[in-house]
Amino acid sequence: MGGGTTVVEALRAGRRIVGNDLNALAVFVARVKTTRLSDAEVAAVEAWSGRTVGQMGYRLARQAVASMLDDRRLKNMDLPRARFIKKIVAGAIKAVGELPTQASQDFARCAILRTAQWALDGRETHTSLGEFREKLAWHLTEMLRTSADFWQEPNLANGLRGDACTLCQGDAAGLAEAPVFANPESKASLVVTSPPYPGVHVLYHRWQVDGRRETPAPYWIANCNDGQGASFYNFGDRHEEDLTTYFESSLRTLRSIRRAMKDGAYIVQMVAFSDPDTQLPRYLDNMQDAGFVEAIATHQRAANGADRIWRTVPGRRWYAVLKGDIAASREVVLVHRVAD
Repeated sequence: MGGGTTVVEALRAGRRIVGNDLNALAVFVARVKTTRLSDAEVAAVEAWSGRTVGQMGYRLARQAVASMLDDRRLKNMDLPRARFIKKIVAGAIKAVGELPTQASQDFARCAILRTAQWALDGRETHTSLGEFREKLAWHLTEMLRTSADFWQEPNLANGLRGDACTLCQGDAAGLAEAPVFANPESKASLVVTSPPYPGVHVLYHRWQVDGRRETPAPYWIANCNDGQGASFYNFGDRHEEDLTTYFESSLRTLRSIRRAMKDGAYIVQMVAFSDPDTQLPRYLDNMQDAGFVEAIATHQRAANGADRIWRTVPGRRWYAVLKGDIAASREVVLVHRVAD
């Protein structure tokens, strides 16, 4: 699910959606985006923002936030550019407890998460207290506004059906066995996904602070579990010479996804490769072995696949931009359907 955008757009379109992600952080964000706050909860968040954000500061005694500091989730948060932000965030997390419901508390945590990522992740310069306060207040206001707009969409104005949105956390290799797909009529007619990229190191579960030091702080802020290494989220170690583990995991997952789909259904994927010339053909072989056929007929496609949709990865970190136009900086859209 990543940041939950596909789930949100599916609901706007009036579709029934099942979202799944291995990463607890993705599930947290998607749940916040698809939870409708009551008028009372909105008012509580607005009041909380007004009295809390302006009071945030560095001069908070450690004893006041000791219960919020979890060393397992705060690795590298004592580095120069992070330690002051850590104290501000700890105070904000503690203040979240003043909100009246779980939904309102999660909403505030999500705003803190978004602001802390802006302040810390891959940033070249220090974030000041004033900048952090201003950005958090803006995020809270903007999130409340866009949430209100979302729930006024024609397909959502009267509320969600009970089965409209199901969010799951787990390995997609077991997705077909999820209760939501037990009935053949409930199987998917469309799958939209962006799987791990072969040979490409992506930190789905860490921020990089103060010179690209990794921290699991987002799980501390969101109050959800992690404890896994990068290979857990990437179908294996990118340094494995032939990426056998990656392609075995990919095939196992694709076969499970196929079992969760209706006959004739489509799967749309966005993927990047560290070596497209060798890895894209292997990935397409996996798709075929899993029971899919590419939606563009072979005679319509150039031999090198040049007419597929490719794009430059947007929003690359500054250290990735320094590497220039490498293979992994381009993503391809693959469209397949369930084979007859």
